[in-house]
Parts: sequence; structure tokens; C-alpha cells
Amino acid sequence: MVYKRADKQDTPEPPFYFAQNRVEKKKGDRKLAQENIEIPITGKITSVNVKAGDKVGEGDVICMLESMKMENPILAPVSGTVAKIELAVGQVVEAGDLVAIIEY
Repeated sequence: MVYKRADKQDTPEPPFYFAQNRVEKKKGDRKLAQENIEIPITGKITSVNVKAGDKVGEGDVICMLESMKMENPILAPVSGTVAKIELAVGQVVEAGDLVAIIEY
């Protein structure tokens, strides 16, 4: 997704929504979609705010990523249930590493 700014420049979407992949899967008789959330930049995880099974809303902070002396929130792109969380506090991560999977 690209946002249009007032000066008419194309701006890529914010880093905390980087590299989302939607996958549909079947659970019982109903279909669920999955959102894979990935790390946008290399850094260190300073806090993890959710665990597997937690319900999250769109825009909720999943974790905080410290990179270049700044803390960057990694946000939930959709509302749903956290199916899997792949992080721990203090873990060093690289761009593209899986943060969490949200089912909705």
C-alpha cells in the first residue's frame, strides 16, 4: 500500500505494517484467515505485550522493537486472536523475521 502525502509524493506504508501475508486455512467447519506479521528492520525486542491465545484489536501493540536508539511499536494490522508468537524480550531480530500470526 502507498499513501499519498500533501506534496503529492508517494510514501510507503509505515514500517510496523511491513510484510503482511494473508493465508486462509480451515479450522473445523469454518474458514479462518491468517495474518503473518514480520519484523520490518533489524533490532532488539524490548517488550512483548501479547501471548498465544490473546485477542487483539487492529492497531494494538504486539511488541516494541528498539533499532537505532529508537523504540518502534509493531502493531496488529487486523483484529483477531494471536495464534503464535515467535519473540522473547531481549531477542535480536532481523528484517523478515516472524513476529506473530493472527487468525481472524
